[in-house]
Amino acid sequence: MQLEPSASAQPLGAGVPGNPATSSARGRRGGVPLMLVSGLSNQTGASLASLAFPVLGPAGVVAVRQWVAALVLVLVGRPQLWRFSAAQWRVVLGLALVFAVMNLSLYAAIERIGLGLAVTLEFLGPLAVALLGSRRLANVLCATAAAGAVAVLVRPTPSTDYGGIGLALLAALCWACYILLNREVGSRVPGLEGSAAAALVSGFLYLPVGAWVLWQNPPTVAVLGYALAAGVLSSAVPFLADLLALRRIPAHSFSMFMSANPVFAALIGFVALGQQLDALAWLSIVVIVGANIAALAVAQRSTRGSRR
Repeated sequence: MQLEPSASAQPLGAGVPGNPATSSARGRRGGVPLMLVSGLSNQTGASLASLAFPVLGPAGVVAVRQWVAALVLVLVGRPQLWRFSAAQWRVVLGLALVFAVMNLSLYAAIERIGLGLAVTLEFLGPLAVALLGSRRLANVLCATAAAGAVAVLVRPTPSTDYGGIGLALLAALCWACYILLNREVGSRVPGLEGSAAAALVSGFLYLPVGAWVLWQNPPTVAVLGYALAAGVLSSAVPFLADLLALRRIPAHSFSMFMSANPVFAALIGFVALGQQLDALAWLSIVVIVGANIAALAVAQRSTRGSRR
């Protein structure tokens, strides 16, 4: 999972004279590489994090990642914490707690069931939000297809790790809550201050955890490098790339492209970590990705229709 930048960023070329159609086309072309960088960086960071698990465990690696995320967002968002009201602090603290649990449950799932499967199951969270409360036939079909794909992914086999599957589903639930809370934070706190404050609080929550893990299991330079690289590649790089991409392309296009992350995760898990998936698992991943894209497309058409 990666940090979610503001979808209301202004186009990068706003106010610059020239052909609007040409500028828009160039912006979209520039946005695609940024989204590709974001997705690949995020999943590469997760694969490097897994290399540090034997020494630091998921909790230690997540602690380092949370610290990096807090540093990046505080520098970018510059939250004025002393100005927050009690109502603002309530949603910020809720977002911080969800953020902390989400990343820990995802990394713990990756340790047990592999990168591709864990990230795919986590993406059920955004899919659930997209389908929530909808009675459209297309969304019912999306939900049915996704449910069938999940049933195939978690089908009983001699090597099935139900604990790992449960952790990935917890990460999915947290991501759904994260999306809903992030919207609420965005409506109550200006700019990126709310997200920055939540990342800072989450980083503080992991101070005792990270300190204890590092004290009990002193990492080598290589292991610490893996953890720091995971923080940079899974937090800093995706955040900045997403922020720039959202200045070039519509938010719904960005969301649809994000649905390719399970595929990136499965490919990187196979190439970098040797984590193999069978043909049915690959088919299930494709179905879940397709359900995400279809649900987002239906939601976008519905939004356009209501505006008219």
